[in-house]
Amino acid sequence: MSESVASLRHKISSAEELESVVRTMKAMAASSISQYENAVRSLDDYYRTVQLGLAACFRENRSPGVIPPLKKHQQIPIAAIVFGSDQGLVGQFNEIMVEYAVDALQKLPGKKTVWAVGARIHSRLTDIGLQPLGGFALPGSINAIAPLIGDILIELEARREQGLIEQVYLFNHHPVSGAVYTPVSQQLLPLDQSWLLHLSEIPWPTQNLPEVIGRREQTLSALVREYLFVTLFRACAESLASENASRLAAMQRAEKNIDELQNDLNRSYHRLRQNGIDEELFDVFSGFEALKNEAGL
Repeated sequence: MSESVASLRHKISSAEELESVVRTMKAMAASSISQYENAVRSLDDYYRTVQLGLAACFRENRSPGVIPPLKKHQQIPIAAIVFGSDQGLVGQFNEIMVEYAVDALQKLPGKKTVWAVGARIHSRLTDIGLQPLGGFALPGSINAIAPLIGDILIELEARREQGLIEQVYLFNHHPVSGAVYTPVSQQLLPLDQSWLLHLSEIPWPTQNLPEVIGRREQTLSALVREYLFVTLFRACAESLASENASRLAAMQRAEKNIDELQNDLNRSYHRLRQNGIDEELFDVFSGFEALKNEAGL
């Protein structure tokens, strides 16, 4: 009896400690979600400025001269950048992304090159036979996103100059609301012609129409680099917000399970304690009756 009660006490204590850890992780995940979502919102104005700059360049010349045309063959080298997670406790976050990315890539002809952003997504892609060419570690804060994007752009530019890739696709999770997210993708390079046409038709916000001063090619190249940077930055921040949303949901489920476990353990503990008390009382009464019989009372 005493061993069972002691065991239950130990389990209850362990559940309480685990619940404390889960609550801490919940708070950290909720805080991180806000941080990354605010970063995404803060990019909107800058992204709009880059769009207007590109629109001004394309109005003068509809041809995006800084983007090399695709080669006239079917097997176009394709690169994919897939954002996942470095850490666990995120539910089906990586599995959903792998399934979505693989399904999308299978529909595209040509040789595929994959970069994984996150150790967990890297291992998931490897497990299904889609060996990533390289991997990048996810940043642990907003300030660390910019260096990561710089490394990705350097790698992409080197591969494009060597003629190893022509099309680049981006896969990441997009936060929807609360602890909900959905996988999304977009073509990063070459710039989509329909998007360029739409961009060139964006109405200018003032009556003073813009004019590109200096060499248009240099200005356009700089704006395209900024567009690529802000697009990758947004995708990374959205993925991190979604990751923490998934972790928050997982911790909420864990907290609910721990609460149910604690209730079961407490009921078992109190039942055993009551049984122990009943047995002790029974022993007292039995002893009392025995003493009465011996004394002839």
